Amino acid sequence: MKQFRLFIRINVKSKTIYMNMNFFAKYCLITFLAIITLAGCSRTVKRIDPNTQTDLSGRWNDTDSRLTSQALIEQMFGNAWAVAFEQRHQKKPVIVVGLINNKSHEHINTETFIRDLERAIVNNGSIRLVEAGERREELRRERAGQQEFASPETAKRWGRELGADFMLQGTVNSIVDGYRRNQAVYYQIDLMLNNIETTERVWMGNKEIKKMIRN
Repeated sequence: MKQFRLFIRINVKSKTIYMNMNFFAKYCLITFLAIITLAGCSRTVKRIDPNTQTDLSGRWNDTDSRLTSQALIEQMFGNAWAVAFEQRHQKKPVIVVGLINNKSHEHINTETFIRDLERAIVNNGSIRLVEAGERREELRRERAGQQEFASPETAKRWGRELGADFMLQGTVNSIVDGYRRNQAVYYQIDLMLNNIETTERVWMGNKEIKKMIRN
């Protein structure tokens, strides 16, 4: 099959220029792609207040974590269990935060949610908080190292940890319902506070969040 080429003639100041049409088409295409690429690379960044509510994707975000932890801590402190414990034992209750299991349909960084809960507990001041998990193990490794490397006067002793009276545990569940371009996402966050010695459940609280998303 013969290949046909089209030439165009451009008259510039009485000078005739012949241009291969194939080359001209390629040149236009490359120029167009370059413009699109440069336009797509433009990005603006603006710093905002961390407490500003943002909803870009409709998924669980920092606003949900913060508002949920605040609401649940208010429920927990507003219950009579802490006052009853302090009156009976003449001391503030000690809490350790256990696992917050994510059973929802999406990935949720429960570590951030746990930190929000712990921050609210510490800032309240009416309940004492002790470390759990990896942070507690790190403290124990440091104490073990002091037995060998620190002076006897400054080395911290074993068997002096503050034992927790209660463990706070929880779950995050979700239900998704959608039709065509509309989607409703429902989250239910439940917290349970149990007496470690007796396993008695002394408090339960929950927070519900529902979002309507249109794609």
